[in-house]
Amino acid sequence: MNKVYLDYNASTPLAPEVLDVMNPLLTGYYGNPSAHHWAGHPVKEKLVIARKQVAGLLSCLPEEVIFTSGGSEANNLALKGYYFKHQYKGKHIITSKIEHPAIVEPLKFLERLGAEITMVDVDAYGMVSPEAIEDAIREDTILITVMHSNNEVGTLQPIDEIGEIARRHRIAFHTDASQSAGKVPIDVNHLNVDMLTIAGHKLYAPKGIGALYIRKGLELEPLIHGAGHEFGLRAGTENTMLAAGLGKACELAQDQARDRKFADLTNYFWVQLQEAFGDEVVLNGHEEKRLPNTLNVSFVNRVGQDILSAIPQLAASTGSACHSGIVELSPVLREMKVPEYVGMGAVRFSLGRYTAKEELDQVISWLKETF
Repeated sequence: MNKVYLDYNASTPLAPEVLDVMNPLLTGYYGNPSAHHWAGHPVKEKLVIARKQVAGLLSCLPEEVIFTSGGSEANNLALKGYYFKHQYKGKHIITSKIEHPAIVEPLKFLERLGAEITMVDVDAYGMVSPEAIEDAIREDTILITVMHSNNEVGTLQPIDEIGEIARRHRIAFHTDASQSAGKVPIDVNHLNVDMLTIAGHKLYAPKGIGALYIRKGLELEPLIHGAGHEFGLRAGTENTMLAAGLGKACELAQDQARDRKFADLTNYFWVQLQEAFGDEVVLNGHEEKRLPNTLNVSFVNRVGQDILSAIPQLAASTGSACHSGIVELSPVLREMKVPEYVGMGAVRFSLGRYTAKEELDQVISWLKETF
């Protein structure tokens, strides 16, 4: 049975180049990177290289990169760390109604500690209005967090515009770029962000590693206290092997983010779907301002999970990876005001570096057999 993987937004396989960098660290380089002797120095150098590689992808300084255990920890450090350090200035935080649970849940936790959260609406494409963000600002607003791209429908947010608003009002601005890093070019200075999250397993690095960009001079309270690792922001001996893998993945992603392959293949697949199913298939999200690898479509009057269950050899998703298996309108589609008879049939196809055109043709054939 041939299998096709179209769930790259959920997780990516390890790139061979990443594995090549990591393998030597399984048996050698066993010293502590903080140790000042012959065993520690080469391990420390691996961390230095990895930090530079991540910084290269984000166009920031190496010392502005903090390694974490993944995107969720990076988001928690950004939100909780900033709130704990700056709540004396105000307790109001602004976000959108379509954020990932890795943003929503930390904010709910902060609400229990006294934070006040405003969640702004999105339009029919899943896009946040910069004007809505500005309208939500209060005198006690200290932080704005809006995802760079939506993990379900792929819509790219106007982060640079929101960043300009935040800067004008002297409010810290964070964006979760876990889904967009490696798929579109990212420059923290052009985006006007103060903090930015990436997750390794979304860009061909291992699971269990991520990073948070923190603009130089911005102060956060650490979540993990101990020795002064990661510039005093994350105690614990660094996982050099995973950091090296993330670094290499970020180096590879600099070219990948400008590659037209994703967009060309995704557009080809969309055309084939339209030709095969006509009015029975509709696009969810923005037609142009979305991730080049992401195609969220609804098969009208069908149930997305039923379609995928009928094609067990196809790996795709009916929502974000955190909600797989839930056969109900996803929160994102609900906030986009997608009608229930359309939203119930949503399937997210996310393509990746190893997707072949022949695989997409095979998927079209399988889908035809289910109708």
